[in-house]
Amino acid sequence: MPFVLDASVTLTWLMQDESHPLADLAFAQLRQDYAIAPAIWWYEVRNMLVVNSLRGRITIPDSAQALLDLNRMPIRVGAIGSHGNLTDLAHRFKITVYDGAYLDIAIRRGQPLATLDKALRRAAESAGVPLLT
Repeated sequence: MPFVLDASVTLTWLMQDESHPLADLAFAQLRQDYAIAPAIWWYEVRNMLVVNSLRGRITIPDSAQALLDLNRMPIRVGAIGSHGNLTDLAHRFKITVYDGAYLDIAIRRGQPLATLDKALRRAAESAGVPLLT
């Protein structure tokens, strides 16, 4: 089954010093199906790579390779929902508008959400969105 992928799970794939069973599960799931992410996902992933490059956790060439590798994965980047809906979700669940974009796609598509973000996990549970487990 397709699932909604957030940047926290993606970063775990890209950083050699990080691992998490949920990230491993999501990665394995991509062998059978595809993931979907809102357009903000690409910006978050790139920003996290830059930040971690500046911190010395990943080299610039490795960051570039990580982006090439992600482009080859079955990850579909979709449009975000209405801006009003994102704001409503952010207020209702006390999450960022960015996280609201992931939640919005999961709600609209009825697909499980793969996230390591605690606030987003709580929001998904409150909204009745299944989590990838």
